[in-house]
Amino acid sequence: MKDSLIITAKASGAEVIPFIKVWVLLPMALLVTFLFTRLSNRLKREHVFYIMLSLFLGFFFIFTFVIYPIRNHIHPHATAEHLQTVLPLGFKGLIAMFRYWSFTAFYVLSELWGSAIFSVLFWGFANEVTKVTEAKRFYGLLGIGANFSGIASGQISILLCPSSFNPRLPFGHDAWEQSLIFSTIAILISGVLVMFMFRWFNSKVLKETAPKETGDKKKDRANRPKMSMRQNFSYLAKSKYLISIAVVVLSYNIVINLTEVVWKDQVRRLYPNPSEYFTYMGQITTITGILATLTAVFISGNSLRKCGWTFTAMIPPFILLSTSIGFFSFLLFQDPLGGFVALLGSTPLALVVFFGSAQNCLSRASKYTLFDATKELSFIPLDRESKLKGKAAIDGVGSRLGKSGGSVIHQGLLMFFGTVAASAPYVGGFLLVVISLWMVAVKALGRRFSELIVHHETLQIKEEERTVAAPVGATPVATPTPVNVEEVAVTR
Repeated sequence: MKDSLIITAKASGAEVIPFIKVWVLLPMALLVTFLFTRLSNRLKREHVFYIMLSLFLGFFFIFTFVIYPIRNHIHPHATAEHLQTVLPLGFKGLIAMFRYWSFTAFYVLSELWGSAIFSVLFWGFANEVTKVTEAKRFYGLLGIGANFSGIASGQISILLCPSSFNPRLPFGHDAWEQSLIFSTIAILISGVLVMFMFRWFNSKVLKETAPKETGDKKKDRANRPKMSMRQNFSYLAKSKYLISIAVVVLSYNIVINLTEVVWKDQVRRLYPNPSEYFTYMGQITTITGILATLTAVFISGNSLRKCGWTFTAMIPPFILLSTSIGFFSFLLFQDPLGGFVALLGSTPLALVVFFGSAQNCLSRASKYTLFDATKELSFIPLDRESKLKGKAAIDGVGSRLGKSGGSVIHQGLLMFFGTVAASAPYVGGFLLVVISLWMVAVKALGRRFSELIVHHETLQIKEEERTVAAPVGATPVATPTPVNVEEVAVTR
């Protein structure tokens, strides 16, 4: 919905995405984090859940039933038209962000839903009420359930998007507005069901009084790392191993943000109507969910066990490299390849969109499974302090800089070249450089990962030798079994 609203709007396009992510999404993410922290310090976990969820659902309701119907009266079209005559062509995305400020707000709140509601509220609740032994059994099923939600939401989007306007319905002035209302109703019903289920969990399933925290738990929570951006950089600089992890995370986020804008620009050219665009993106969501589910069930664990960490971690950058070559080849050489494309019974634009869609589906499916699994495994051989502080530093630096860095690169190219199409060759060049650095970092990280595992196993073996060689008459000590750390990491 967020892409269909802002990208297909008149005088807008995919150029608006980098500006939104840098100038609106990043400050709003910090604001939501601040709000969540203040609420958590003052209210019970259950109340914080209801408040945060209600804020999002309330905005979606107000936007659909109040703001969207009067959009033409509240959007500053006259000012935006004047700015277009004054500012260079490269500011088109910035002007569109300002012109359609309500669509921008919807885009930002939709983006924050994944991090604020799903990652923070849901997984925070799951981590708090699930024991470690239970997590080993059920977290894999929760991940597969999340992938199934993509399949379901994609199909619901297609089902709720009518091909033509239905005058018998009491709401909406066109087919797109009716599909927007239907989709929002589905979101609101889902949100209300979530709150009812959460209330049922707290009142019926969980104990009335939670067990008191032990001294160790209080100590762990007090010692949880909270570092500033400067401290993040300082801590990462002390370890080549952590730098390699940071480069991997940074590279992935830059590549995804760079390709996303170019691909969505081509999708808008092929499907300029918001209803058609919405339906197509629903199909992409469904395919991504199917691929992620199949990868999680059949490939992720088997690849780690049989082929090792390095091979598995190389799959995501290899997928992005191969699909990027196909995508940008057909994008940049549409005229020379026109005859070949005609033999396939297609058009150059349709083929470009196909390769871009394949790249988006495969890269996101690999991210949800292979990339996340190998990234988390890379922390396991570290000592406790490095694991906690390193993860905090990489989450604070790698993800944020990657997402905003890709958008900043796009902004610079757009301001210099004016359009997404004109800047596409240079985006492709950036991609090749970043993916190459990604692969180099994976190789270096894999080598060091194996060394840490071997070192850990050697320590276990030496401990066993000391136990076996104990002097006669000494108190017998249980001989520790050598641990295959990689196998344990895969199991986790």
